[in-house]
Amino acid sequence: MPITVVGSIAYDAVKTPFGERERMLGGAAVHFALAASFFEEVLVVGPVGDDFGESELEVMRRRGVDVSDVERVSGGKTFFWRGEYGWDLNSRETLDTQLGVFEGFQPKLSARSRESDVLFLANILPDLQLEVRGQLPDARFVALDSMNLWIDIARDQLVKAIESVDCLILNDAELRQLTGKPNLVSAAREILSWGPKVIVAKQGEYGAALVTNEGFFALPAYPMENVIDPTGAGDTFAGGFVGYIAAHPGEVLSDEMLRRAMAHGTALASFNVEEFGTERIERLTGDEIAARVDELHAITRFSGAPLQLRG
Repeated sequence: MPITVVGSIAYDAVKTPFGERERMLGGAAVHFALAASFFEEVLVVGPVGDDFGESELEVMRRRGVDVSDVERVSGGKTFFWRGEYGWDLNSRETLDTQLGVFEGFQPKLSARSRESDVLFLANILPDLQLEVRGQLPDARFVALDSMNLWIDIARDQLVKAIESVDCLILNDAELRQLTGKPNLVSAAREILSWGPKVIVAKQGEYGAALVTNEGFFALPAYPMENVIDPTGAGDTFAGGFVGYIAAHPGEVLSDEMLRRAMAHGTALASFNVEEFGTERIERLTGDEIAARVDELHAITRFSGAPLQLRG
C-alpha cells in the first residue's frame, strides 16, 4: 500500500562553505517522498504557488511519487526558506522565511491518500497533524515529526497529536524540551507512556537513537569525508526509516525490524548530504543504498567475549 506524506513543498536558497544554490527544490514532504520512494509508492499532500515549476514536480514523478494531491494555489507563492551554514554544519542561520501558500494550508486528501497503509505527518501545525491523522483511522503505521516552535507555542496540541501516532521522530534537544527531562532516554520513556510505540531521536552527524518499550538502539551516522549540504537530511532519514517499515507490511514491528529501518534511513541521509538539496538523491540507485547499508553493518559490529577484568 502507498505511503501518504503531508508537509511542505518548498524552494530553498542555501549557502555553505562549499558553495551555494539560490533556488532549489526542498521541503520536508519532498525530501521524505524521494527517500521513501525507494521502498513504496508515495503520495504527497502539500501546497505550491503559481511559481512552482513542472520540472520540480517531474523530479518526484521520475521516482514514481504521486503528486496528484499537490495543491497549486492560484495567485500564491511557494514556501521559501533561505539559510546559511558555517563550518559547523550541525547549526545554521535562517536568513529568510516566506510561508506563502503554506501559511493558510488546509490539507486536502484524495480518497486514495486516505486509504494509505502508512502515514507520515511532516513538520506542520499540530492541529493539522491531528486532523489528517483522523482521516486515516485504519493506517497500520503513523509517524510524526515536529519542531521546537510548536513545542514553544502549541505544546498541548502537539502532545495530543503525538498521543495519536505510533512513532515520534524528533532531535534529542526537542525531546528534552518537550518533556522537561534531563536526557534522551528519560525523555523517550516519558513519551512512550503517552501512547507511541517508537521514539527516534535524530542526532545529526552523530547518528540516531531508537527507544521502544523493549530496548534502546543507537546507530552512528555513516562516516563522511565530504559533507556539502545537510538541508533535508532529517526528512530523508525519516523517508528511509518509514519507507522500510511500509515495505514490510506482514512483519511484526519488532526491534530487529526497526533497527534495519534505522540503517536504511541512515544510509539515505548520508547520500543526501553529499550534494545540495535533492541533487544526489535524484540519481541514487537501490544498489548504492544496499551497499552503504552493508558498510554500516560492517563498521558497527564487533565480536568476541569481554576480557576477564581485574577487581
